[in-house]
Amino acid sequence: MDKPYDLEERTFLFAKECRLYIQKLPKTISNIEDGKQLIRSSGSVGANYIEANEKLGEKDLSFRLKIARKEAKESKYWLQLLQELNPEFIFLSENLIYEVEELRKILSTIISKTS
Repeated sequence: MDKPYDLEERTFLFAKECRLYIQKLPKTISNIEDGKQLIRSSGSVGANYIEANEKLGEKDLSFRLKIARKEAKESKYWLQLLQELNPEFIFLSENLIYEVEELRKILSTIISKTS
């Protein structure tokens, strides 16, 4: 599957795929709580990127991009934890972990070029 070039769309699709992944997991207490955290952080990647595009200044741009990158790192953490506890869904989680790492790298490149 080709990834969208538009980063707003790509971050939206990542957040959506995380939600679909969570829906497939068994409803254990840890999956529910970790899933809530993943839902928050995955949605925050795109939300902060959109806010960065509507910057109030260069400092605001850098700040929002760094938050988006931080949320991508957090999303990876929750995905890895969920993967460890749900190995039967490894194919789904591996794809998401790969995508969030790609998003983190893209955000890091944007940050370094705008600083």
